[in-house]
Amino acid sequence: MLRPALLAAALAAAFPVHADAELDALRAELRELKIAYETRIQALEERLKATEVEAGAAQIRTAEPREQAAARPADPTRSNAFNPAISLILQGQYAHLDNRGERGITGFFPAGGHAHGGTERGFSIGGSELVISASIDPTFRGHLIAVLADDEVEIEEAWFQTTRLGQGLAIKGGRFRSGLGYQNERHPHAWDFTTNNLVYEALFGEGYGNDGLQLKWVAPTELFMELGAEAGRGASFPGTDRNTNGAGSYALFGHLGGDVGASNSWRAGLSYLAAKASEREGELEDLNDEHAETLFSGKSKIWGADFVWKWAPNGNASEQNFKFAAEYFRRSERGSLCGHDEANEGCLTDTEDAYRSRQSGFYTQGVYQFMPRWRTGYRYDRLNPGSVDFGSNPLELATTDYTPTRHSLMLDYSPSEFSRLRLQVSQDKSMESVRENQWFVQYIHSLGAHGAHTF
Repeated sequence: MLRPALLAAALAAAFPVHADAELDALRAELRELKIAYETRIQALEERLKATEVEAGAAQIRTAEPREQAAARPADPTRSNAFNPAISLILQGQYAHLDNRGERGITGFFPAGGHAHGGTERGFSIGGSELVISASIDPTFRGHLIAVLADDEVEIEEAWFQTTRLGQGLAIKGGRFRSGLGYQNERHPHAWDFTTNNLVYEALFGEGYGNDGLQLKWVAPTELFMELGAEAGRGASFPGTDRNTNGAGSYALFGHLGGDVGASNSWRAGLSYLAAKASEREGELEDLNDEHAETLFSGKSKIWGADFVWKWAPNGNASEQNFKFAAEYFRRSERGSLCGHDEANEGCLTDTEDAYRSRQSGFYTQGVYQFMPRWRTGYRYDRLNPGSVDFGSNPLELATTDYTPTRHSLMLDYSPSEFSRLRLQVSQDKSMESVRENQWFVQYIHSLGAHGAHTF
């Protein structure tokens, strides 16, 4: 009789122990499930925040980096997609320059107005830029840049762009800066130096803009490949507004680019521009060192090559980065050239191709951010007067073999992404027999949402 009692007692003692162990296991499993769910919920919240940030950034982006610019369409279904992003760029400077009544670039059209960007001595404000950008509907987005000066408002860019063509295609129409070269699409507030380079001043004035259409295609390849074509009114220098049907200028451009490891990226490109001019005004010196006012009618063709290399440790450009950029352009013109000076008046000859010229130029620059918010840079500009044929030359216009050059050194400080202060010194030898040391102190401030610039 003792054995059954002992067995019962043993079972009674064992069952509570087994039940407690099972309860502990269930509690542990419940805790693990709770931790797992909390981790997943936290991850989802982080993804939601990241998506909201990305959606907000997409609405203030006025220019997307590299190949995404044409390949990625805007998504108007995101929050606030149709609310325009508005910003105002304030620019001003102090310039210490020699007191010269006229400034030009020896041997190049135009000889006056565009040189040095029309820089004034002493304190001045540049054109303030009003920027408005937004999605129009699921098919188009729009962009406007108006330059506000003392006595006028100039529409610098006003264009629409498609967002749903697919296959890497995008069409832009209206007034826009051409895709030629590297710096051409950049506005003055995005330049790395206070002044423009000499080759842009001599061949485009500041940058080549057009009223017309642009077709751009970005290839679906790992290596960035972009091709573009433009047709437009052609009213900007080196062309003129001829008030005729059809197109006055055509442009072609292509770019290749990619990454080299985690720290380096590059882009290279070729460009071509053909423009027509009718009585384009200019000035050249005659053999008596007098200014002769000229009118050119004919064709202008420009070929260009550009290259950019960027370095940032492991792709993080906030601490340190370096950018090298270089561009080369060659212009050929042929047509008729008429004009007058104090002693002579008339055209070169009676033939349409009496005037011919081949001229070129380049710049090369390096900009180094050596610590957060601080950058320094150096740029070298050089022009080649090339060959100029004035035919029988009744105006007695002078030819020259002088090569205009300029050295520029700058230091800038950016307290934030919305403001920049810059000091620049340049040794300018763009005019023959003139060596001028120029000093600039510049400020650039952005009010409102202003997106990232192109690569």
